[in-house]
Amino acid sequence: MKNNLYIVVPCYNEEECLDETTKRLTKKLDNLIKGGIIDKKSRIVYIDDGSKDKTWEKIESFKSPVIGIKLSRNRGHQNALLAGLTYAKDHADVIISMDADLQDDIDAIDKMLEKYHKGYEIVYGVRSERKKDSAFKRNTALAFYKLMNKLGAEVVYNSADYRLMSKRAVEELSNFEEVNLFLRGLVPLIGLKSTTVEYPRAERFAGESKYPLKKMIKFAWDGITSFSIKPIRMILWLGVIIFIISLLITLYSLIMKLVGNTVSGWTFIICSIWILGGLQMISLGLVGEYIGKIYAESKKRPRFIIEKIVGE
Repeated sequence: MKNNLYIVVPCYNEEECLDETTKRLTKKLDNLIKGGIIDKKSRIVYIDDGSKDKTWEKIESFKSPVIGIKLSRNRGHQNALLAGLTYAKDHADVIISMDADLQDDIDAIDKMLEKYHKGYEIVYGVRSERKKDSAFKRNTALAFYKLMNKLGAEVVYNSADYRLMSKRAVEELSNFEEVNLFLRGLVPLIGLKSTTVEYPRAERFAGESKYPLKKMIKFAWDGITSFSIKPIRMILWLGVIIFIISLLITLYSLIMKLVGNTVSGWTFIICSIWILGGLQMISLGLVGEYIGKIYAESKKRPRFIIEKIVGE
C-alpha cells in the first residue's frame, strides 16, 4: 500500500530559498512516486508565518504539488510548524517536517520512510556532525541538550524539527494543548515507537539565519520553563542554604559581641544587602516567568489563525 506523504515546511522571509527548495523537494517526491514508495497525491505544504518579504507571493506562484498556507500574522516557528502538521494530518498518512533553508539533507527522507515501513511512527533526523556551525553554536547547542535532559525533558540530542511522524503520531500531538510550544520536547512525550536517522548538516542555501543569538536564548529558555520546574526547586534550595548561612552569621555576630570583639562591618552589611536583594529579584523574576506561562495557558487563545490556503 502506497502512503500519502506531506512535507511540511514553515517559512519566514525565505523568498531567496523557496525556488531551489521547491525544485529539490518536487524532484524527491517524483522519484519516490516513481519508485512506488509514496502515493501520487503526496504534497509539499509551505506555511507562511507572516513574512515581510515576498515569501507568500512565491508560494502562491508555485503549482502542484505545492500547497500554501498563510497565517494571519507572525506566530513564531513552532506555531507555524504546528499549523502545517495540523493541516497535513487530515490528508496524509505520513508527515515529514523540515526547514526551508536546505540545511537538512533531503535524501534522508528515503531513510526515514524505510524506518516508517519497518513500524516506527516517529523518526528523528539527527545531525551526524555540525562542522558548518561555529564553535560557539556547537558548544552552546551541546550545553542546551545536556541541560534539558538533566532538567527532565526528553530531548533527542542533535535533533531539531526535521522528523517524520505518522498520521497517528500527529493526531496524538494535537491533543497537547500548550500555548507555549516546544515541539522538540513534546514529540518524545507521545511515546510511540521511535528511532533516528543521521545526516550531515549543510550550510544555509541562501538568506540569513532566523535564529540569531537572542532568539536562540529565548527558545532555550521557553523550552526549559515549559518542561521543568527544577529551576524553581533550585531557587527554593538556594533560599534554604542562604537562610542557614544567615543563622550562622547571626550566631557568629552574637558571639563576637559577647566577647567584646565588635567591628563596624559596614562593607559586609552593604555586600549582604546587595547580594540578597539580587537573589530575591532573580527569584521573583523566575517565579513570575512561570506565573506568566500559566496566565498565557489559562486564556486558551488560538495558537495560530489561517488566513488563506492555496493549491488544494
